[in-house]
Amino acid sequence: MLIVTGEATPEVSESRPVRVFLVDDHALFRAGVRAELAAAADQVEVVGEAGSVAEAVAGIGHYAPEVVLLDVHMPDGGGAEVLRQVRSKNTGVVFLALSVSDAAEDVIAVIRGGARGYVTKTISGRELADAIERVRAGDAVFSPRLAGFVLDAFSEGPNSAPVGDPELDLLTPREREVLRLLARGYAYKEIASELFISVKTVETHVSSVLRKTQLSNRYELSRWASDRRLV
Repeated sequence: MLIVTGEATPEVSESRPVRVFLVDDHALFRAGVRAELAAAADQVEVVGEAGSVAEAVAGIGHYAPEVVLLDVHMPDGGGAEVLRQVRSKNTGVVFLALSVSDAAEDVIAVIRGGARGYVTKTISGRELADAIERVRAGDAVFSPRLAGFVLDAFSEGPNSAPVGDPELDLLTPREREVLRLLARGYAYKEIASELFISVKTVETHVSSVLRKTQLSNRYELSRWASDRRLV
């Protein structure tokens, strides 16, 4: 199920499929998305793909897609950097974030950057095809629990999200992702599996987070993350 916000829009009348460009640094995941969307060929057509920010910016310029499926975390800057570079060229492309992360700060960051929606990688192929059509038609689309993050972030009042957190800003996007899973009780091996990285890399990220936050153990990190609504 997806949550669609904004004014009601009519069904897209164009018979041709939506031209889609896929950005994710995991080749196997891109292949899986292509396979899922192939079953909805009447709705969407994947015209290109990229595994890095530079490839994404060049590919979007070359293929001129209507919708870009955008991963949030990539080694060379992530979805926010793709958004910044492409949107600076005033193209008419629409961005839909597709990420394993359901952390509030990730959702808020890409929406502030200009993405039209945010769905998690648990979405089915048919739902994803529907979401792509909806964002092209002008709607904003979110996986169910993520819509609340956006409403909180852009509303006024005691629950509105802070514009920035100097301590949190010290962490890289990957360190935040590791911290979020750690605070949820994941073991290092489980975090490694979830993020497609090695256990050694997880340990390195955790050590870096401990150093930057000046905390001493995972229990303090969990409280720190909870205070910042990362969990």
